[in-house]
Amino acid sequence: RSPHNLPMSSRFARYSSIVAVALFALATFATLARAAEDDAETPAEAPAEAKAPRAKSKVDTAKRKQWEKDRAAFKKKLKAWKNAKKYRGCRYQSPQKFLVRSSFIKNNQVQPKAHNRAVRYRAENYGYIPGFNLEKYAGASVGEQVTGMRFMGLPIQIHERLEPALICVEKRIQKECKGDDEKYTAKGIGGLRVGNTYRGGEISNHLFGIAIDIDTGRNPCCGCVDPWPDHPLCKKPAKSIYERTALTKCWINSFEKYGFYWLGRDKLQDTMHFEFLGDPDKILP
Repeated sequence: RSPHNLPMSSRFARYSSIVAVALFALATFATLARAAEDDAETPAEAPAEAKAPRAKSKVDTAKRKQWEKDRAAFKKKLKAWKNAKKYRGCRYQSPQKFLVRSSFIKNNQVQPKAHNRAVRYRAENYGYIPGFNLEKYAGASVGEQVTGMRFMGLPIQIHERLEPALICVEKRIQKECKGDDEKYTAKGIGGLRVGNTYRGGEISNHLFGIAIDIDTGRNPCCGCVDPWPDHPLCKKPAKSIYERTALTKCWINSFEKYGFYWLGRDKLQDTMHFEFLGDPDKILP
């Protein structure tokens, strides 16, 4: 039956019901919407930028503490040695064979196992060199252990553990090398170096601060790269290596008494170069 045929009162009642249902639906929707809004989690604030992780220490903490302890003991012993009323000297010692260059260089090639052993020993005793992945063996860097001193009146930077050895070399030279054929006057010396001059993976002892060069122009490296082989002392015939250097035997022997190795004896014939290959713990008496 069409609603238009219903009485006016019936039609009004039906329309009122429809409107009431619609209003109820709207009210219900609004309530649900508000409830949903109230229950919704408030958006969290953007988290603050995470802090960058702390860089790992270059050296093991335990190794660092042991190094600090050993260094303090060395400093104390060195001070007492220097301040002693009577000069006590240093212990005589020879270079350790496994540290000598010829022990890990064969046919001009680095022997990895032997070379790594020598490098590890140096890092353990003298510190690590940045860029050579030696931090795991050391309690400190070489740079933290550099000291300045004068050797035969000339300034030089070396590893602090070698200072007493050079003092002993100097005193022996002053005492023993007095004859005309024993005297030598150094005009220039070099110690610590930050650039590696060796090739093929070999690491120079200058980087550890345990090598010293004396008068590079007068004491050539005849087996090194050009232009060294053109030096007059390298070109002339020689019956012994002593004829390829201006240094006297007395000077060379004075270094070798205290654990230094003269690289003039090496295939390189590097006559300017001395490097400490002894035991640093045995320098002081």
